[in-house]
Amino acid sequence: MGIRVWLPYHSLEKAEAALGPLPEGIDADFFLADGDVPDSVGEVEFYVAPYMYRAEDAMAFADQMASLKYVQIQSAGFDDFLPLMPPGVKLLNAAGVHDAATAEMAVSLALTANRFLDRYARNMSQGLWKADFAVSLADRHCLIVGYGHIGKAIAARLAGFEVSSVTAVASRARDEDGVYVHGFEELADLLPAAEVVFLSCPLTPQTEGLFSAELIAAMKPGALLVNVARGKVVDTDALLAALLDGRIRAALDVTEPEPLPPDHPLWHAPSVYITPHCGGQADSFYPRSRKLIAEQLRRLAAGEPLLNQVAEG
Repeated sequence: MGIRVWLPYHSLEKAEAALGPLPEGIDADFFLADGDVPDSVGEVEFYVAPYMYRAEDAMAFADQMASLKYVQIQSAGFDDFLPLMPPGVKLLNAAGVHDAATAEMAVSLALTANRFLDRYARNMSQGLWKADFAVSLADRHCLIVGYGHIGKAIAARLAGFEVSSVTAVASRARDEDGVYVHGFEELADLLPAAEVVFLSCPLTPQTEGLFSAELIAAMKPGALLVNVARGKVVDTDALLAALLDGRIRAALDVTEPEPLPPDHPLWHAPSVYITPHCGGQADSFYPRSRKLIAEQLRRLAAGEPLLNQVAEG
């Protein structure tokens, strides 16, 4: 008997079409969180949680998974799975899978807000031909808060826009591949010079509420805050107050709360553009996710350490 795994496909045929032949020693069942639970619920050791399902739904049967050792999720963010992990079970995230899509979204949000693309899209419905003098990404001083996989991908894409500078910030100061990365404790000193601030950090106890009223007040007047991290990284009330005062602008793929209720004042605040947490939802996800799952199965069968462990229950 091999290592029992659950994969998010309808059948072995579909799994092998996506991943290639499964390694010898891997016995797979298939679960998409919207159908019958496989009979092997007590035997599964490695579980790939289906993408775009609530963590509570994906982990609804965790108390029956007596042999579970690993949960592989297909998102970079993992905060919603943390409280659901059974003791001793390792949580693996999808670091690297969403870099391209999320970095594209971050730069797209900045371009949309700076070049008034949302305004022009609304004008189309009225047949209104009206141009405005916009703000360019070129010559802007940019700050990236969270210099992991996604932060580095944002920096790589900004290089083609002739920005004046890119300053990296992360949980701890360090030199990394020739880039000096500042620590979070330096944000208050760095924000007054930043014209576009990208948030791409994970949600952790250290980053929850990181962009407080104090840090938002330290931002350069007229600066753009682009959030592709998590809504809870930013104090929503402080952000709303700054938007209503006209001090800063914002382009948000994530909010707190989420989904944002239809009557929430953030929808109608000036100088804000909101998308529904869709940064990672692009077709670049599929080949990268398949590559990660296939590599994890190979490692599992070979007895090698698995990639991307972020927590243990």
